Order: sequence, then C-alpha cells, then structure tokens
Amino acid sequence: METALAEYLDGFTRRDWETLDREAVTDPVRVAVVGLGWFAREWALPGIARSAYTEATVVTDIDADAVETVAAEHDVTKVDPDAFRSGAVADAYDAVYVATPNATHLGYVRAAAKQGKAILCEKPLESTLDRARRLVDVCREADVPLMVGYRMQTDPAVRRLRDLRSAGVVGDVVHVHATMSQTMLGELAGDTDQWRLDPELSGGCALMDLGVYPINTTRFVLDEDPVQVSGRTRTRHEAFAGVDEHASFRLAFPDGVDALCTVSQNAEHASRLEVTGTDGRLILDPAFYEREDRGFAVVRDGTRVDVDFEQVHQIEAEFAYFGHQLLAGEPFHPDGDHALTDVRAIDGIYQSAETGEPVDLDTDRS
Repeated sequence: METALAEYLDGFTRRDWETLDREAVTDPVRVAVVGLGWFAREWALPGIARSAYTEATVVTDIDADAVETVAAEHDVTKVDPDAFRSGAVADAYDAVYVATPNATHLGYVRAAAKQGKAILCEKPLESTLDRARRLVDVCREADVPLMVGYRMQTDPAVRRLRDLRSAGVVGDVVHVHATMSQTMLGELAGDTDQWRLDPELSGGCALMDLGVYPINTTRFVLDEDPVQVSGRTRTRHEAFAGVDEHASFRLAFPDGVDALCTVSQNAEHASRLEVTGTDGRLILDPAFYEREDRGFAVVRDGTRVDVDFEQVHQIEAEFAYFGHQLLAGEPFHPDGDHALTDVRAIDGIYQSAETGEPVDLDTDRS
C-alpha cells in the first residue's frame, strides 16, 4: 500500500485549482481588510502578503489605535469604518475581506457590495440564519462575487483526503468522527471582555466559533450535505454565561452516514478528523488549527501510513485561491449558498439542544 500511496500522493501540496502563472502576476488583487483582531493581524495580513495574487492596500477597524498601528506596519491606507462604508477610498481596493464579529458581517458586506467589490467573508456568515440569508441576497442582488473563508478547503491535506475518499481508498464511508477544542480564555490571557462571549455579537460560542470547522470540512470531504442534525450544548463556567461553552452534535448524511462531533472552548487543545470506511480510515490529526502542522495518515488492512509532506500557510493558500479565481474570472467553490448550509446546520443543532429532538434541515436555498 505504501508504494501505491506514494505514487498517488506525488505532488501532495499541488494546487489543483491553479491555472495562472503566479510568477507572471504583476497586478494582484488589492484587498481592503475590515477588522483588525488578532487573526487578521497575525494570520490574514501575512497570508495576503505571501500570496502572489493579493496585496493589502486598505485597513479599517472600530479601534482607531489598531488602524494606526497596522497601517504603519504594513504601509497601507487607513480609513475609519464610516468612511469605508461610504466608499471614500473605494478606488484603492478591488476586494474586501471581512473579519469582524459575526453580527457585523452583514453591514460591511452590504457596503462592499454597493461599491461593486468582490468579497471574502469570514465564517460563519452571520450571527443568525436570517441575517446570513440577507447577506447572501445582498451579494446576489449586487451581482458581486462572494467567497466564504473556509481555509480548510484550500489546504492540500484536506484536498488530498477528499481525493482519497473519492477514489475509494476507505471503501464505503461508514462514519466520521471530529473534534476541536481549546482553552479560549487561556489563549486570550483570560480576557472575558470579548465578542465571542456576547451572544448578540457572536450568535453562540463553541458551536458557532469551532463547530463550523468539522461541519464544513466533513461536508467538503464527503461531497454531501447533512439532511438532519441533533445535538446538545453545555455551559458550566460563569465566563460563558449566555453562550455555549461545550457542544456535541450529530450530522446525518445521505446513505446512513453519521458524523459525530464535539467542540469546546474550555477543554484541552485538540483537533482531529477521522473518516472510517468499510476498507480503511483517513485521519487528520492535528486537523483544524492554522498554527499547527496537519498530520495525515491512511490505515488499511491494519497497516498505517503517515504521510510526510511540506506544510503550507493555510491563510496564504486561501487568499491565493481568492485572488487567483478573481484574476482568472473563475467562480469560487465555497460561496454564499454553500455557507448557508452550515448556518442552517448550526441553527438546527441549537434548536435540537433546546428541544431534545433531531431537526430535519431545510434544503431550500433561497
């Protein structure tokens, strides 16, 4: 098996979506970065800079000090949110990256859409299903391209896992197990004054912030959408009052395939995705965190092969794909309609947690 896998996985980190010559790009997509939290500063801005297809040219945030600091560090144009929404410097960017709290996505996306700009919006789309639908409608009505920030979909490890699943390496998929956990407050120096703990801004905590990773990655790997969900949430510590500290849920896919998932904002740091089939298993461990190298393993007939491959900067790959598709005039796969399925699933899991009953998912994509 090892020899066959070596041949199959040759060029593991290949960009199977890339048709342009990145060395020939002279006019990359100019990106306005909206929201300068830790992720945008430490990961998105470096990812944009590393990508041959994008460059950051404008930054904005409600924190004026952050705007001043980041603008100076990256030599980009600074603008306050009101001026951004008015389109005051719209000629300085071609696309907008929205990385603000969930409940503020719609307003910034609406402003970008009115300016006719392509949009990359962080996941989940919004804080509620209704607002997520409105966000997608705004982009559709303005006829602007919308991509959603599912960085797992452009990570080569996830794409190769999907390839192997599709090629039948594990036989028929029987079930999927996924987990993602972190000590959120510990990683943020114990700060409880943050938007993820505000139900109005976040729409939820463990499920909204972490649950979207196993939900969307499983959908991508299986190339299927769940038809039913069920789950429960738990909150034990005062800091998480009003939001979910832990969540466990089941995604029921066609053909009887179940994905069993757990997420937590207050548990030992871990992330893993395992697809088990009639003939083998595919394993990502670690799986979901941008700051960790992904581990990739295939198990068949009792033999395990761990694939050693060159790791990629996940955010660079995501922005490279975003810029490449715009320059090539090609559509995005993780678009707004695709992302709405995740928000429906999350909404259904919260409903199930309240009622104790499974929830059939509405397949209406309008």
